[in-house]
Amino acid sequence: MNAKQKSKPLATLSLDLDNQWSYLKTHGDPGWESFPSYFDRLIPRVLDFLAERGLRITVFVVGQDAALEQHHAALRAIANAGHEVGNHSFRHEPWLHLYSAEELKTEIAAAESAIQRAVGARPSGFRGPGFSCSPAVLELLARRGYRYDASTFPSFLGPLARAYYFLTARLSSEQRTERKLLFGRFAEGFKPLRPHLLSLAGRNLLEIPVTTMPFVKTPIHISYVLYLSRFSPALARWYFRLALALCRSAKVTPSILLHPLDFLGCDDGVGLEFFPAMDLTAEHKLAVVSDCLREMTNHFEVLALGEFTRRFTGEADASDSAAGRAGHAGDADRPGVAGEQCEVASVGTL
Repeated sequence: MNAKQKSKPLATLSLDLDNQWSYLKTHGDPGWESFPSYFDRLIPRVLDFLAERGLRITVFVVGQDAALEQHHAALRAIANAGHEVGNHSFRHEPWLHLYSAEELKTEIAAAESAIQRAVGARPSGFRGPGFSCSPAVLELLARRGYRYDASTFPSFLGPLARAYYFLTARLSSEQRTERKLLFGRFAEGFKPLRPHLLSLAGRNLLEIPVTTMPFVKTPIHISYVLYLSRFSPALARWYFRLALALCRSAKVTPSILLHPLDFLGCDDGVGLEFFPAMDLTAEHKLAVVSDCLREMTNHFEVLALGEFTRRFTGEADASDSAAGRAGHAGDADRPGVAGEQCEVASVGTL
């Protein structure tokens, strides 16, 4: 690490590796049961893109994909390229809050096992599908030795996004009930943006929220920026630059989220036209994503979530805090950090 990198505040970057079938399933479309996949096209493109920029990120993998032998080579390629592999549930059902305790345990453990068999390492980080989470999920993660969770999405626009999803989907009343908290409640917007420690089951778990625009809490993940680029690429780029500038000003560690469809366009023949910005070409999307990541790396040292957690919990010092990291790493080594289950334990809200 050179001196210039060391002086930059930290940011994190992750990819939710949702496969073609998982989009169909969440949308209530037929055909997902055969697990159609675009991994053969997607993963080489993503790995080349990241390698060209010298980025190592966290890739959250769905256990069902890891359980299929046909995907093992592609998933191993992700790990072999130096990227962290996290747990994104086994069945990718964004209604984990409806699971019983036993169902949750089975879901998380099955994904862990499948991912470990596929890539040779047990995941230590989790993100719920569709930002699905609950106190029971967080406590289970802590009991199973997870180091961090990244399921929080502090935005007031969750109900609006859910309404759009329902408008484009053909769902039964039962399916709508399952998905009634998809993308979260309005109250999610009041949750903190800064990473914070939770004290659960006698252990510490670092919560790393997916960053939204400081103060107004509008989404800034790349899929949203691509949606804005449909109307004006210049406006989309300005919006993302503004978001990062506000993060620097407010000393928020940006945790930026990528999706597979940020790398796949209408010319890739994968369908999924219901997903926002799927009328854009891959060339258009890659240009916007490239500009966003260049803006990140110009102003931040970009890490995988696991590496950020390691620094937060073990290697931070005063200079790191001045550079923009929230919280105090020393707290992570002390058991019993103040705070109730699912409540902020180390920093205030923003």
